[in-house]
Amino acid sequence: MKIPSTMPRRIDFRLPREIISYAAWAYHRFAMSTADVEDLLARRGVIVSRETTRFWVNRFGAHFASCIRRDRPQPNNKWHLDEVVISINGGKHWLWRALDANGDVLDILVQTRRNAKAARRFLARLITQLGKPRVVITDKLRSYIKPIAHQAPDADHRAHKGLNNRIEGSHRPTQRREKIMGRFKSPRQAQRFLAAHDQINNIFRPRRYRISATSYRHARADAFCLWADYAAKMVA
Repeated sequence: MKIPSTMPRRIDFRLPREIISYAAWAYHRFAMSTADVEDLLARRGVIVSRETTRFWVNRFGAHFASCIRRDRPQPNNKWHLDEVVISINGGKHWLWRALDANGDVLDILVQTRRNAKAARRFLARLITQLGKPRVVITDKLRSYIKPIAHQAPDADHRAHKGLNNRIEGSHRPTQRREKIMGRFKSPRQAQRFLAAHDQINNIFRPRRYRISATSYRHARADAFCLWADYAAKMVA
């Protein structure tokens, strides 16, 4: 692997930042296990264990996600909210996810309940970060009604199963990763991984069906430039 001199090695790590950021990128961008990333690096002459890869991903995934959230354009004020069940240690948990009208993930939250209290907590988290929405689209879960009416009284709440197809499709990558990882081990692990995974895929997975091949290549080049900049700023 080519290691640019402009990205110096961190004093507390044996390998350069580019390799650490490359491992984190490959793990989140593709449906890979840590063992797959270990083999990918070995093919390039970098010998690390899968536990080292897991340590890098856990330590720096939040850094990349926070940088992406900080630099992203102001999201569309039309939100799609939905929840999907995930299994953690044999127990049922709920992954709450919000997308804007452009298909970008705004936030996720892993909770043990699928009720009005959980909906209120998730909506309050979103409003604190992004302000109040203009339109909120949900399925017909009645738990959304009072929290939206109370916390975003001016928003147009549209509860319709068919209108929420965009966010229903966004759960599929999570379900694929869940299988590869052999299920999530704890709510904390699921929250940490998915919060980083969704934000990283916001910039590396633009909707290709909506843009030309040339525009897609420009978007990909811009994403790689951002990633290199974030890698240079990695802190402990």
